[in-house]
Amino acid sequence: MSIENKQKQVESTLRLAPVVPVVIIDDARQAVPMARALVAGGIPAIEVTLRTPAALDAIKAIADEVEGAVVGVGTVLSAKDLRAAHKAGAKFAVSPGVSPGLLDAADDSELPLLPGAATASEVMTLLERGYRFLKFFPAVPAGGHKLVGAWASPLPQVTFCPTGGISLSSAPDFLSLPNVVCVGGSWLTPADKLRSGDWAGIEALAREAAALR
Repeated sequence: MSIENKQKQVESTLRLAPVVPVVIIDDARQAVPMARALVAGGIPAIEVTLRTPAALDAIKAIADEVEGAVVGVGTVLSAKDLRAAHKAGAKFAVSPGVSPGLLDAADDSELPLLPGAATASEVMTLLERGYRFLKFFPAVPAGGHKLVGAWASPLPQVTFCPTGGISLSSAPDFLSLPNVVCVGGSWLTPADKLRSGDWAGIEALAREAAALR
């Protein structure tokens, strides 16, 4: 699949809702009820990060069992990560930054990549490789909505999903920008609600997020 077609897939995924939840999951058994709660609340695209041993099993469970969910993989650092996530059933991949090796692997993979960038130079480098949709990470520490908004004029070809330090209250600052398609956020799936199995609470958080735009 060409980079252009993979970018179209990324775009369609990012346009499903104003927020993509960034999930750190310790128990794969939580994955299906969590994902069903998010989908019920209007948040279908879900990024499960490769930060725990349970991540790949969680991705597979969501891909196999949750109707309406579009499950992706986050914290992708290598070709090995891409292969494992694709095998597990992920529909998209997200990286915190990029390396030449990761970009080469993404060229060879069927899994669409949303690569991370934090500077104008990184954005330009990815634009040269054919990427028009990027993750702005870490959004708040790197400069927040003022920085990504400043890129809209000199880099109008690029659209961002800012992630990192964003909350329900600060998300509108990013979502109001012309070059932001959605934001990523971990506040939809807090660890305490995952541990306690508070799926109704997660659905309520999803509904709040879905109403942001």
